[in-house]
Amino acid sequence: MSNPLNHQIVEPAAALAQDLRALVSKLKRRLREQAHVGDLTPSQASALLRLEKEGPSTTSNLARAEGMRPQSMAAVVTALEAAGFVTGEPDPTDGRQTLLSLTPSCRTWIEEGRAARQDWLASKLATHLSSEELSDAAKIVGLLKRLADE
Repeated sequence: MSNPLNHQIVEPAAALAQDLRALVSKLKRRLREQAHVGDLTPSQASALLRLEKEGPSTTSNLARAEGMRPQSMAAVVTALEAAGFVTGEPDPTDGRQTLLSLTPSCRTWIEEGRAARQDWLASKLATHLSSEELSDAAKIVGLLKRLADE
């Protein structure tokens, strides 16, 4: 026999989960629009983010980390180099390898994109929510952080 309490909690939780996923996807799209990402593919954006967070890497290590074939990552890296986002230097521990790094102009571009997204979201929050709603939103964000950290 099923527990009625669980049923009363599970159905609303499932509906909330669906709404939340849709909302997060929409918010991500809106934030991307503010960053002017241009013609970067998701793979290119992901590779740049990984290089920013983890530092210099070889094409093979990037491919492994991204779950891609090295040949596919090589195409991503070639496009990023052509756009002036990454540069390669010989690996000091293995001269046959090239360590890829973000260019200074790419770092600036990333920072400007983050600032644009931050400014857009802060402006939307400030102009569309009351003080009480901002407080409620902060509580909800705390709860969501707790879920994400589990």
